[in-house]
Amino acid sequence: MQTIDNRKKNATVLWYQKPAQNWNEALPIGNGRIGGMVFGGIRSEQIQVNEESVWYGGQMQRNNPSTKEKLPQIQALIKEGKIHQAERLCKQALGGTPQGMRIYQTLGDISIDYDFGAMFTEDRVTDYERGLDVEQAVAYTYFQFDETKYKREIFMSAPDNVCVIHLTASGKNKLNLDILQTRHHIYDYAGRYADAEDSIVLGGNLGRDGLDYAMMCKASVPQGTVTIIGETITIENASEVYLYWSAATTYRYKAEAENAVDMLGKVLHKRLAYVASQEYNRLKQKHILDYRLYYDRVLLQLGKEKTCAPEAQPIPTDKRLQNIVHGETDLDLEQLYFNFGRYLLISCSRPNTLPATLQGIWNKDIEAPWDAKFTININTEMNYWPAEICDLGECHLPLFDLLKKMLPNGKKTAQVMYGCRGFVAHHNTDIWGDTAPQELWIPGSFWVMGGAWLCTHIWTHYEYTGDTEFLKEMFPIMREAALFFLDFCIEYTIDGRTYLCTCPSVSPENTFILPNGEQGANSIGVTMDNQILRDLFTQCNKAAKILGIEDELDRQIQDACKRLIPTRIGTDGRILEWCEEYGEKEPGHRHISHLYGLHPSCQITKDGTPELAAAAERTLQKRLEGGGGHTGWSRAWIINHYAKLWDGEQAHQNLLQLFIQSTLPNLFDNHPPFQIDGNFGSVAAMVEMLVQSDENRIVILPALPKAWDSGNIKGVRVRGNARMNLEWSGGKLLKAEICSGCDTNRTFVYNGNQKELVLKKGEWISVW
Repeated sequence: MQTIDNRKKNATVLWYQKPAQNWNEALPIGNGRIGGMVFGGIRSEQIQVNEESVWYGGQMQRNNPSTKEKLPQIQALIKEGKIHQAERLCKQALGGTPQGMRIYQTLGDISIDYDFGAMFTEDRVTDYERGLDVEQAVAYTYFQFDETKYKREIFMSAPDNVCVIHLTASGKNKLNLDILQTRHHIYDYAGRYADAEDSIVLGGNLGRDGLDYAMMCKASVPQGTVTIIGETITIENASEVYLYWSAATTYRYKAEAENAVDMLGKVLHKRLAYVASQEYNRLKQKHILDYRLYYDRVLLQLGKEKTCAPEAQPIPTDKRLQNIVHGETDLDLEQLYFNFGRYLLISCSRPNTLPATLQGIWNKDIEAPWDAKFTININTEMNYWPAEICDLGECHLPLFDLLKKMLPNGKKTAQVMYGCRGFVAHHNTDIWGDTAPQELWIPGSFWVMGGAWLCTHIWTHYEYTGDTEFLKEMFPIMREAALFFLDFCIEYTIDGRTYLCTCPSVSPENTFILPNGEQGANSIGVTMDNQILRDLFTQCNKAAKILGIEDELDRQIQDACKRLIPTRIGTDGRILEWCEEYGEKEPGHRHISHLYGLHPSCQITKDGTPELAAAAERTLQKRLEGGGGHTGWSRAWIINHYAKLWDGEQAHQNLLQLFIQSTLPNLFDNHPPFQIDGNFGSVAAMVEMLVQSDENRIVILPALPKAWDSGNIKGVRVRGNARMNLEWSGGKLLKAEICSGCDTNRTFVYNGNQKELVLKKGEWISVW
């Protein structure tokens, strides 16, 4: 990486001076379908690998038929305040049968063992460096042993759906290697592929009714020898080695059970043979060009442009994180974190792939924390917060593909469990689009809003793209989600007024304390539910108008929206989390669900609803005083909240706390353990600090912190199908320009001033 100037390296390269000691130090690569974690070892290179569809087991029908019978009783008990009795019955009657859905698993590992000779010692290794260039999407490792310089380059090509590994040594016959694939000893076949002298395959089945899988590695050497001994590719006396690796399952390649692995082997062998026939630099450039079609759309620079002196040396990424702990300022690290987050989204969520899980595509475990599923009570949604604003709308599409898969399951869950029309999903889903409740966990399981929240992403994508055909395709799912709540919601009276309310429901994963000291989670008319439904109902009505639909259902949805409980303020000045002013078991709880209306929604705004905004700020303060923000993703949500409150200093201080408390050496977000949502949520927040938009206006530099005194951002998207470029210096706007995808009028707000402009499709217009 010596060819990269130091400033650029600081902002676009994660790099280290020692190999990864554990998975949390390894570096991620991916193309949406296959992923890897590169350790950068010396004697042995380990790449832990994933394939998007390696999920244990097949599709299940878990809808509990007892729910429909017991639901009225549960609702009555909650209305009467008999929470303990209600929750006991919930565990009996509302859980899925069986309790758990399917889980995402690691595929396995690739090991590349170097034979340096019997006299090798690591203290003779010099000039070690490993890194990940997020501008090129290429991982690398350099080191020197005695007089020989060794180099590795590794990337996951999306155009070819292959991992390409290039190994070189400066001396003749210096590469003597053993390459092995493993899967925690959980596989059915491994060894030479057919009669190939250069390829090994590993495969098996993923449980009863589950998918079959296979992974294959192929070796090529310009000089030297390649042989296969058992399960191992052995390379002798080479100076340059090319390894090509890929994986597949019967999720996308259908076959009869008895020959599935053989069929997958043929698919992979053909794929690898084609790639191996191409020149390496061509493969690499094709990969980079494809990746940068996404990456180059947005450019963020924090601080003034500067060029380091030639003798100045950049600092390894892990040491830079430690410097933040000690109070140092590092705008380049903040910029690197932003670029890394976009890199991760491009690398784990592409068109025609599965969506990003709790861990993106990178999971090292057979039994992962929280099963590495799609958790849809915040985490999956947060994964996609940066998609539209960072002009990565295509990376958002896998989420909508999953919604399509969930729809028939969710309609069946609604009918069988609740006796309702429409579509419902709870707080988790899986590769099969499972919609029944997950587990028997009172604070989380019996929450019916997961599908509704996902449906708000449909409208968000439309707002940013103006894609009417997409809206037309997805609108039926939005309507089915709304239809469920027309049937499910019950009437409940508060202060003499009757509202439509969800029941039972929870404020995700939180617990309240009743006046009598009893603790509970199941409730009625939870604030987050009302806020999500207000968005869903409103968006359904807007979409219907755009699509020229006016019918009885549209009118019913409009009426129901008017009957939802408004967001309310308690006696202590905070937003109420539940419909009554209950005590909190955990004042610093990680979920801040009752501020959904502030972010990701726009129901609460600094200038439009000042009383609610002040109450939201008070809510955040109390959460933080109670120890809130102790998980990475929760801290990311807090950064977004402060950005929406136009408080740049608090937003930035919480970003620094994310670095200090919840960022691993490889810049992965730490719950703990690793969850990728904090990475994505923080990237979104950094943009929200610089520009915000809703259907009515665009706010410029609303939460600019003093630390970001100067800088620019280019290509960022705003609602209304438009892109913007901003530049500022001395904390003041220098330039703002916009290019709209349609003819329209927009309102702009900057520093308390307001301006209305006429925008012409495809024309860049100066705003200030």
